[in-house]
Amino acid sequence: MPISGTPSRAELVDHLVKTRIAGEVATPRENNLSHYRKLANGDRNFWLGLELGDRWTDEQDVLAVMSERVGVSDDPHHRYGQDTIDPELTVAALERMAGRLRKAADSGQRVLFATGHPGGLLDVHRATAAALRAAGCEIVVIPEGLVTDEGYVMQFADVAVLEHGASLWHTHSGEPMKAILTGLERAGRPLPDLVVADHGWAGYAGQHGVDSVGYADSNDPALFLAEAEGTLQVTVPLDDHVVSPRYYDPMTAYLLAEAGLS
Repeated sequence: MPISGTPSRAELVDHLVKTRIAGEVATPRENNLSHYRKLANGDRNFWLGLELGDRWTDEQDVLAVMSERVGVSDDPHHRYGQDTIDPELTVAALERMAGRLRKAADSGQRVLFATGHPGGLLDVHRATAAALRAAGCEIVVIPEGLVTDEGYVMQFADVAVLEHGASLWHTHSGEPMKAILTGLERAGRPLPDLVVADHGWAGYAGQHGVDSVGYADSNDPALFLAEAEGTLQVTVPLDDHVVSPRYYDPMTAYLLAEAGLS
């Protein structure tokens, strides 16, 4: 199913729907609403490294933002079954992200890549890092010896990840990004000009005042709220772990082409 080369916008929309990166995604409606409710109730596991205070305590306000920025159903009575990500919103967000990547390339900025979803998005970040390095950016090398309660903060293929038990670890926590930024400051090294990430890695960076762009699923509302508030610059809506990581290749090709990096 993956298509070769760089797709047109229409081809990418079609591909996103066919691979369920967008369109009728695998994440069920009840899971989406459960996460929106937990965020609104103050469960920090769903704040993704952000400080949301008491600004998002109404579940319906969260749903309204997710409908606008992701394309989930805005019907509060739709409680179970299929939910959606609008592929047009996915592509529009990719185009906004491309603009920020182009700015980084034009200025030779320091860029840090990180993922809490290595099983799905590691190669998306790796390819983007390689393209920015070729364009003259510095890809930030993280300090050594960083540890959180969940495991070790490591870097593979230019992408910061959490390692636990000799495996790359799925995490929503902002603590790994906190460890990196604190480690850089402790070493007297400059912070990144831009973080490209997902989950709490993106959320904590934005909360810390670093320009941050990222990817998020329909059941991870915090990054979309952060974009709405201006804490994150761009959040791309997508299913962040589909059947094959190769399904993201056309999306990555489109992103890099839009940024003038391919």
